[in-house]
Amino acid sequence: MKRREAFHGAPGPVLDLESRSSMSAEKSDQASTFDLEKFRELVELMEKHDLSDVSLKGENQHWRVKRGAEQVIPHYAMPQMPAAAPAPVAPAVPAGGSPAAAPEAANDPNVVDIVSPTVGTFYESPSPDDPAFVKVGSKVSADTTVCLIEAMKVFNQIQAEVSGTIVEVLVKSGDAIDFGQPLFKVKIS
Repeated sequence: MKRREAFHGAPGPVLDLESRSSMSAEKSDQASTFDLEKFRELVELMEKHDLSDVSLKGENQHWRVKRGAEQVIPHYAMPQMPAAAPAPVAPAVPAGGSPAAAPEAANDPNVVDIVSPTVGTFYESPSPDDPAFVKVGSKVSADTTVCLIEAMKVFNQIQAEVSGTIVEVLVKSGDAIDFGQPLFKVKIS
């Protein structure tokens, strides 16, 4: 009595092992023992037909062979950040209280710009209800956070990177800014 065994695999076709001459009838009838030759043939067939999963069923046996690692697709959850509406801001007034003080700051060699390290949206405070991180007259050190820049829904804290006093705020909350754009003028102390 011939035993019909089917070779199933994904993504290839189903193969009928009954027609394979290398599988002898004697080996097929030995259902109770592990047949290393049959296993080797399965592996060869998998390689020959580029199969990743094989199932071999007989009357008394069922073999399943898989090759390759299980494919795991990582799932990344994006943190939810509340959307902050920009707060209305009055135009910045230079340190002297008059618009004439701004040109003086531009000519002073001790005045440097804090520039944007990225493209994004400028925010002067962590939320619309909070006070600005800094304003004209604020003392800052190198690690003082002066603003937030939102880029692709990520809020980046921008540090002063110098010590001194803010003499001018050059942008307002909600402004779109470019890489390298000056944000503040600081008189170095």
